[in-house]
Amino acid sequence: MEINYLTIGIVVLAAVLLILFLIQRNKKDQKAYEEDKIKSELKPGKHDQEHA
Repeated sequence: MEINYLTIGIVVLAAVLLILFLIQRNKKDQKAYEEDKIKSELKPGKHDQEHA
């Protein structure tokens, strides 16, 4: 049985690229989540005196 190193190399390269893409995307998503979390934790604005 002959081993096709070209095919193995392409599959390994594709797997590495996929992993790098997923890591980069996760970092973006985490940053967006943290920004949303910080915005949601801000205190609400004060009401006008007329409506109180």
